[in-house]
Parts: sequence; structure tokens; C-alpha cells
Amino acid sequence: MEKIAEHKSFVGKQLRYRHRAQSVGCDMTFSIYLPPQAELGKVPVLYWLSGLTCTDENFVNKAGAQHHASMYGMAIVAPDTSPRGDGVADAEDGAYDLGLGAGFYLNARRSPWSQHYRMEDYFCKELIDLVESEFPVDGKRSAIAGHSMGGHGALKFGLKYPERFRSISAFAPISSASNCPWGKKALTAYLGDDPSLWAAEDCCELLKKRGNKAPKILVDQGDADPFLQDQLKPELLQAAATAGGADLTLRMQSGYDHSYFFIASFIEEHLRFHREHVG
Repeated sequence: MEKIAEHKSFVGKQLRYRHRAQSVGCDMTFSIYLPPQAELGKVPVLYWLSGLTCTDENFVNKAGAQHHASMYGMAIVAPDTSPRGDGVADAEDGAYDLGLGAGFYLNARRSPWSQHYRMEDYFCKELIDLVESEFPVDGKRSAIAGHSMGGHGALKFGLKYPERFRSISAFAPISSASNCPWGKKALTAYLGDDPSLWAAEDCCELLKKRGNKAPKILVDQGDADPFLQDQLKPELLQAAATAGGADLTLRMQSGYDHSYFFIASFIEEHLRFHREHVG
């Protein structure tokens, strides 16, 4: 593992690393913020998953989370959104919603994607184990959050691996990948046309099954988001939570869009939510 950036301030350290990831067969980067409390011992950790076109650096540079994380004594880990590098497949037409920057946090089954696009294995098995072994974080006090495509990933992983995450939150998540253009395009390309494979990647289906055994969930959605009606569909997530008896708090925020200004406005509340639930 190679450190490629380190920034120190009175609120802690922001670091960036590159490592060879066996699960995806290429080098991957991730960023980690360590609050001052990490100098004294292990701290709780929030894993953040970013959205379409993003890298590990968007959240680090735009969300303003470090100051709040230092107050709550939480580390934050932000991985990249897809594999990258020579030989890694990309959309032939250069589309932003497939290929590089659009891994959708799943294990692809179809060629040419299946060689490298194994983001579930990378994140849930390889990266988390690496972080817990190399940094002063307490893996028993973990939470997960994300934005847009990353909100889809956070909800999905939090529901599929409740033993790993004590709480889940999301900003403007893709609520049902099976029922929106972004999701249908990605699921068809990466998995094929089998609806049973799609269901395993759909947050609403997972939420119905997990029900009241799901971790506590907080979702913020701006009502001025241009993707609200066609792509995000939070009403489907609310219906799934109601059907399964899950503890979901869905907040519609007046006047907010899909940008990082939205995230920066409410990230402190999300960190407080997670800090209350990780103990």
C-alpha cells in the first residue's frame, strides 16, 4: 500500500492511498480521514460511497465533513467508485453512467465488465479488512453512507451486511435500481436480463426482506433535485420500509438539489446520527 497524499490540520489527518486490489485485478485508491482521537486509540468509522462520475476525492474536498468528524471522533473512509487503469473496460460511447466512475457497487457477471468490476467483493471484503488491519478504527463500530449511486451502494451493503454496519444513511440515493433508467442500464450491462439477479441489487427488495431487522436508516432528499422523479424515487424506498417494518427516516428538504452543497448542508446531522448508533 502506497501513501500518495497526506494533509494535516488541527482537526486531524486526511490521507490518500493506492493499493493493489486482488478482487478487481488493478490498483485502487481510497481516502481516509483520521480525527485527533485516533492518536489515542481506535475510533468508530464511517464508510462513504460516492456517486456517478466521482472518485474518492469528491467527498473529501466538497462535503466539509472533517471538522464535524473531529467533533464526533469518527474516521471516514471514501473508496473510488469503480476500478480504473489500463485494460479496465469503459463505456464505448463514453457515457458517464456506465463503466469508469459508474461501478454501481456490484460484482459484474458479463464480459467485458466481469474481469474488473467486482466492487462488492472489493469494498465489503478486501477494503474493509485492509482498513481495519492498517488503521486505528474499530470495525465493530462501523456505519455506512453515500450519495446518489453511492446512496444505492450504502443502502445495499448496509442491508446485505448488517453485521458490519450499525447504521445507514444516504443523500438522494437511487432507491430502486430495477426501476430507473440509470439502474436498468447498469444492471443489464453488468448482470444481464435475469430479474432475480437484479433483485439482489435493489435496495427496495432488500429492505422488504430485512424488515425490522435492518439497521436504522436516515435518508435526505432535496425536492428540487432534477433526478427526483425519474431516477431516485424515494417514495419506493418509503413504501418498502413500511411494508417490511424497517426503521427509515426519510426527510424531504425544501429547495435542495443533487449537489455537494446539499451534502455539506446536512453532513453534520448524518455524522451525529451515525455516532449515536455506533456507540
